[in-house]
Amino acid sequence: MKELRIALLQMKVIDDKNKNLAKAENYIKEAVEKEAELVMLPEMFNCPYQNEKFPEYAEKVGGKTWRFLSKLAKEKEIYLVGGSIPEKDDENNIYNTSYVFNKNGEQIAKHRKIHLFDIDIKNGQTFKESATLSAGDSITTFDTQYGKMGVVICYDLRFPELSAFLSKKGVNFILVPGAFNMTTGPAHWELLFRSRALDNQVYTIGAAPARDESQSYVSYGNSIIVSPWGKVLERLNGEEDLLIANLDIDYLDKIRQ
Repeated sequence: MKELRIALLQMKVIDDKNKNLAKAENYIKEAVEKEAELVMLPEMFNCPYQNEKFPEYAEKVGGKTWRFLSKLAKEKEIYLVGGSIPEKDDENNIYNTSYVFNKNGEQIAKHRKIHLFDIDIKNGQTFKESATLSAGDSITTFDTQYGKMGVVICYDLRFPELSAFLSKKGVNFILVPGAFNMTTGPAHWELLFRSRALDNQVYTIGAAPARDESQSYVSYGNSIIVSPWGKVLERLNGEEDLLIANLDIDYLDKIRQ
């Protein structure tokens, strides 16, 4: 049986980039000690999920967080999906960006969040990413020894056409750094992961920040792994934790047959 051992980091994110990176490193080392081959961090893992913080924390490609991820991927010989961070381009546009590194520490993919999170729910959550962030415009896939994978970020998962397009590109895994909130999370987080998995007969995998009631934006947490049959295989709650699971790659063919 061909398997992929995957680890999802669910960590609290504070207003201190260095401490966030140090915490992520500790979790990554623990994941490797437990023989994870692919590790994924949550959305905005180095930066508080606040519009006013995105410009302050933004880095260009090759910046501090990029180098941190590349170095760890190479040292630990893992595929590392770097959640997401605020990325700044040469024109000072800021994107919600996920970098992916291979076991040699080489960047093999970069996804800029396409669908920005602009919502205003009466008596619920209000947020407008577009106040500071720009939207990406590219579909993101990458090849591994475990099969082709695709990356979307959080709100991207709500748009079924994007996941369907990834499926047509041949992906077996849709990786989702995300940070649903306490309004949308309980209502739709599991539902969307199960729907996209079932629609496309792929594994859907979501890594979220841990819940921190002291923050202005409270993440739902609940990092999750769903099978191509639409079954929740593993799921956390709101606390800081490390989720590790073995994914049966041959099961994909079985379901599709």
